[in-house]
Amino acid sequence: MIVGVMGAMPEEIDPLLKRLENVRKHEVADNTYYTALYGSLDLVVAYSKIGKVFSALTAATMIERFGVRKMLFSGVAGAIHPDLGIGDLVAATKLCQHDLDITAFGHPYGYVPEGKVYLEADPHLLGIADEVARTKGVKLRHGIVATGDQFVADPRRKEWIGRTFQADALEMEGAAVAVVCDAMDVPFFILRAISDAADMDAGFDFDTFLHTSSAKSADFIFSMLDVLDQAQ
Repeated sequence: MIVGVMGAMPEEIDPLLKRLENVRKHEVADNTYYTALYGSLDLVVAYSKIGKVFSALTAATMIERFGVRKMLFSGVAGAIHPDLGIGDLVAATKLCQHDLDITAFGHPYGYVPEGKVYLEADPHLLGIADEVARTKGVKLRHGIVATGDQFVADPRRKEWIGRTFQADALEMEGAAVAVVCDAMDVPFFILRAISDAADMDAGFDFDTFLHTSSAKSADFIFSMLDVLDQAQ
């Protein structure tokens, strides 16, 4: 099975690459893709660069060029739900685009004609995540993740996103990956570790907790890969 593992930044995939052997690099479409064998799984790993356009391009390349048939995303996010703290893990059950707005034409926020406001993650992969969480004794929250091409550091914007989309966390790539995977019929799973509260000063909190939260997310993803490997 060919499995894709994505991040948005180098810090989000470095913990993954450090645990793989005989990694090969491929330069495609102005980005670097890494391939390696992990047990019986053929892995394709890449960081897309930040934002919806780059993440959609990377996801589509992994599927079309490398033949990825399951997509996992590992990274960090800002918390919206007040119960979420630094380092907490959120598995996206649904994803939406909080900055997509054609309400002037009578549509709800996040919707485009022939599209969807919410895209749902693969139930089987969510089930594997729950199994991993139980085995590791880790708390895993299921929730709605909102995506937009904005690093949100405004409490009023954060409150609006939470209220409008019932979102628990927000980031800048997940829904774009979901759109691509949904269109190409590739099961996907988006995992985010909380790195900031989405209304703090980005300079201190994000830089401080990016590495630890990325490592926690990557470790969880590796445990999911172990389950997929054993099921082969």
